[in-house]
Amino acid sequence: MSDKIFKKLLFVSALVIMIVCGALFYSLMSGSLPAFRELGFFRFIVSSEWGMNSDGSEHYGALPFIVGTLMTSFTALLLCFPFSLPVAFFVGEYYNNTVVAKVLSTIVDLLAGIPSIVYGLWGFYVIRPFMVSLGLSEQGFGILTASIVLAIMIIPYSASLSAEFIRMVPRELKEGAYSLGATRAEMIRRVIMPNVSSGMISSYILALGRALGETMAVTMLIGNTNNVPISLSDTANTMASVIANQFGEADGLKLSSLIAIGLILFIITAIINYIGRLIIKRQSL
Repeated sequence: MSDKIFKKLLFVSALVIMIVCGALFYSLMSGSLPAFRELGFFRFIVSSEWGMNSDGSEHYGALPFIVGTLMTSFTALLLCFPFSLPVAFFVGEYYNNTVVAKVLSTIVDLLAGIPSIVYGLWGFYVIRPFMVSLGLSEQGFGILTASIVLAIMIIPYSASLSAEFIRMVPRELKEGAYSLGATRAEMIRRVIMPNVSSGMISSYILALGRALGETMAVTMLIGNTNNVPISLSDTANTMASVIANQFGEADGLKLSSLIAIGLILFIITAIINYIGRLIIKRQSL
């Protein structure tokens, strides 16, 4: 009897999640329709115009914000990788179950819980002046500045999850590799990595998802211009930052365009997660 109740609860929970996801998509889609009808779906995606034209008509395009989001997020992921992977192996393998590892894990978990506005303030008063001192930007704002702070924000997610997957590798497999004369480096390369590669990919996909949707820290550091960025030193806007900056005062076609940007962000996140699942599935075969 208890198993039947538990299965029904699981079914209801899964159904609720599907309903919420469907309702979210429907709300975004219905709010975006006026913009798509007026501007055209594909024209809206590829256009770089944003605001009033010289003839007084309104035109809005999502291209600057799509490019800004992808450049910022993937740059942050690239910057995150060389730091999060060593932390994961330090905590999960080399110093596993030691006081040092426990202290570092606590610090990593603490960093993951810090609000994004705090990271934004830290980036504004520390990273931005540093960018100026290096001559990378006149005012310190831009894609690179936002990406550095984003990378620091997502390191705890990827490092913590990767360390958990490393700890899950059976001790017997490790000892078997040592008994065959493998060094620790060889054991990591031939035993741990094949067993945790799928889990690590999922951890970095989760970190990328956090970077794609980050709002406040990016808004404070990216420069908030509606131009298509070409280099990492350019100022720009992401999809999340332009919504945060302009949603409160928007109405009519502009409001619908901002909702459409939210819909595109939803779709991009779903596509990246789907691609990640395909990669994980292939790695598991």
